[in-house]
Amino acid sequence: MTLTAELKKKYSVLWEDMVHHPFVNEMGDGTLPPDKFKRYFLQDYVFVKDLVTMSGQAIAKAPDMESAAVFNNFLVGILDPENDLFIRAFREFGASQEEYSAVNANPTTQAFGDFVVRTALEGDFSDIALVLFVTEGTYLDWGSRLLKEGASPNSPTYREWIYLHGPDVLGELVSWLEEYINKATFLDRERVDYLFKTTLRYEYLFWEAAYRGDEWYDS
Repeated sequence: MTLTAELKKKYSVLWEDMVHHPFVNEMGDGTLPPDKFKRYFLQDYVFVKDLVTMSGQAIAKAPDMESAAVFNNFLVGILDPENDLFIRAFREFGASQEEYSAVNANPTTQAFGDFVVRTALEGDFSDIALVLFVTEGTYLDWGSRLLKEGASPNSPTYREWIYLHGPDVLGELVSWLEEYINKATFLDRERVDYLFKTTLRYEYLFWEAAYRGDEWYDS
């Protein structure tokens, strides 16, 4: 069994909880309230800044040009087409430029972002690849599932967000990351487990914070 298969099996319940979260299911069938998606997108807009930092570190620490190019392409995708979608989505859901420019990270976004940046600064390229595999692998799973189920919500933003996380867009990246991780030498297996589980846990909590809002922090 490969390392990624072993980790996904070990944490299969948490992985499935993230991929099948009510936020995802309701986005797919079009019943997700716009205010919940707006809350999610505003926080994701904040979190992307930390992904940019992580990608920059990965490029600097890459063992070869091919590996650097993978993260460079990921970075370009964040800064160009995805950023354009953010702006269009904010218009659709009524978020002004003042609102999305001044939004602060909620506790989950702050903690997740700190974890990502710290891993990028203190870890090596393989650590960063593992974290990105979880973030993009889980998104690819739910995106592929919704597309396979024929999801076609009325919101153009919902539809585009689903497509951007399907196999046509994320498939090659996730496959490359998985292959790289399964060939890499990780000297500290406990750290591998920690990085995988912690990233996965934050991805689930990110949905929770968006879906349940402020009440989640007070419970």
